[in-house]
Amino acid sequence: MSNEYRLKAIKEIASENATGVMPAAPANIDFYGEDVFNAEAMRTYLPKDICKKLFATIDDGAPLDPSIAGEVAHAMKKWAIDRGATHFTHWFQPLTGSTAEKHDSFLEPEDGKAILAFSGKNLIVGEPDASSFPSGGLRSTFEARGYTAWDPTSPAFIKRHGNGATLCIPTAFCSYTGEALDKKTPLLRSIQALQKSADRLMGLFGVAPQKVTVTLGAEQEYFLVDKRFYLQRPDLYQAGRTLFGAAPAKHQQMEDHYFGSIPSRILNFMNDVEKELWKLGIPAKTRHNEVAPAQFELAPMFEEVNLACDHNMQIMEVLRQVADRHGLVCLLHEKPFAGINGSGKHNNWSVNYGKTNLLNPGKDPHQNAIFLTTLCAVIYAVDTHADLLRMAVASAGNDHRLGANEAPPAIISMYLGDQLADVVDQLEKGDPKSSKQAGALKLGSDTLPPLPRDATDRNRTSPFAFTGNKFEFRAPGSSQSCSEPNVILNTIVAEAFDIIADKLANVPADKFHEELQNLLQKIVKEHKRVIFNGNGYTDEWVEEAAKRGLPNTRTTMEALQALNKKENVALFEKYGVFNKRELDSRYEVNMEDYHKKIHIEGEIARDMAKDIILPQAIEAYSAALKANEMALNQGFPALDSYAKPLGEGIKKLLAAIEVMEKALASKHEDILNGMLDLRLVVDSLEKIVPDEKWPLPKYREMLFIY
Repeated sequence: MSNEYRLKAIKEIASENATGVMPAAPANIDFYGEDVFNAEAMRTYLPKDICKKLFATIDDGAPLDPSIAGEVAHAMKKWAIDRGATHFTHWFQPLTGSTAEKHDSFLEPEDGKAILAFSGKNLIVGEPDASSFPSGGLRSTFEARGYTAWDPTSPAFIKRHGNGATLCIPTAFCSYTGEALDKKTPLLRSIQALQKSADRLMGLFGVAPQKVTVTLGAEQEYFLVDKRFYLQRPDLYQAGRTLFGAAPAKHQQMEDHYFGSIPSRILNFMNDVEKELWKLGIPAKTRHNEVAPAQFELAPMFEEVNLACDHNMQIMEVLRQVADRHGLVCLLHEKPFAGINGSGKHNNWSVNYGKTNLLNPGKDPHQNAIFLTTLCAVIYAVDTHADLLRMAVASAGNDHRLGANEAPPAIISMYLGDQLADVVDQLEKGDPKSSKQAGALKLGSDTLPPLPRDATDRNRTSPFAFTGNKFEFRAPGSSQSCSEPNVILNTIVAEAFDIIADKLANVPADKFHEELQNLLQKIVKEHKRVIFNGNGYTDEWVEEAAKRGLPNTRTTMEALQALNKKENVALFEKYGVFNKRELDSRYEVNMEDYHKKIHIEGEIARDMAKDIILPQAIEAYSAALKANEMALNQGFPALDSYAKPLGEGIKKLLAAIEVMEKALASKHEDILNGMLDLRLVVDSLEKIVPDEKWPLPKYREMLFIY
């Protein structure tokens, strides 16, 4: 690797951007959803009676009628072939954290000829090798059988690649013994659990049974770097983050990137991303620059949680693929660059019962009994199961982001805002009598209209914030599946609904509201410690949280222990979301994933320091010694102030590499400490090795030249 490639890349990028032309935007979006076997396609390709039965499953949650599988498969095949598909695949989400697919062609020989066939069995069930995916002990190498099962509530879609296309059928993935080996199955189970608990609770309010719809809006943050820089950084293309890199003089401290004008090259990329997503029926709505340089965000509209989770996995894939076409690389790691903001996936979660959003406070939330009950249930759930929420976002990548003076801290707390905080305070003291109302903002200029002001502000430092009619869980990492945090939210709220319903089940009708108020008052008094409306970034909050008894779980190793607690095992088994074996498997998979990633990063750091940084530093030092000698021979002052720091830096680098070698044979804590020490030495060398000798693209280039 030579620095000439870095300098050449800088010139090429500048030249290309100078001549870049913005393509014309499409005049319409008639293509929206054209690659999805959606309701419109079903009505076109399916008989009415079959369509009706399928919609009953999709819209109302009715059990799937297996007898319609053949008709649906035939219609789906015809629709896909009409769109150029030659293959089909069961598209699923194993415990790797990504998606998986095995393509089979529609081709079947018959009497020496070829036909295109796709049966009901092909649609309903597939058989991947279960032992080749992470299973945490649920499957052994000699126990390979596993099954993928069609999920009719998430529509099939077409994935285009080059000059071909494949029909993708969203499926669940389970072992031969029935245990879940994926992210989707527990999510569907948790929705079902919440449905049963909500039916119980809403029935006590006299509400007829309705379908529960958990809605999700997942905001996706990401970084973009030029591919030419990326290919010169082994840490980026192997670990997804930079293991070395000195902070540039300017990064995000001027606060000028957030919501700034989007560069032309990036806007071209975003346009293409949205076009691809809209074809897939994914309602990408918002795009903007994020806080850190080279960081951006994409936000879709709210959807049913199962579909939203599937769509988010597709969004991440489309971001990566389209970036590649534009000569860019999309980085989804939680902390690709040290010293600036990392990337999250803000999980905007809400629950509808029929057409009613249970988290909509209405005009007068103090009088809205169902809303107050739901709110108190969430308060109870978050305080009681903070360990599970923290566990749901634990990963090696997120460890670098949580608590790193950016949203959110690792302490799980709730932000309610002024209006609800006031109502909750009143509830704690007795019967709430009023709600703070929204007003108007007068901006002091007659030419500007008065602005409607919400009844409460927002708090971006809170990991779990109420934002009007939903809760925004800001802790999930940018690279992770949305399924895990929503499995936890659905399950713990289902339990809270049941606890409230148990207390109220035998209360006479004339005493119901009095007992409800007493119960909600008790919940607030016992669990208000989790409510915090202040600045979550301060040291004072860390101290205050400790006084309140709120856990501050800083690392993945600590967080994953929640899966082993007896009370958590009992919770998941009670609601049929996980059994003990499935929980054990996830603990093993996540622990193994964590240790492997740390060890891989340690080896990459050692190799880069030894094979890339050290030779260049030695060459720079040799050149400095020659320059020093030449200066002395010609009667100039010695250049010790330049050569000496280089020599000392090389000695430190050699020592740090030796420590790193030993750490790789030791505990993960030693590897992390070794990487940190190695980074300090390398980053110091970056500041003193001449620019023309430094072999790696620098932060000042990757973050600002694209």
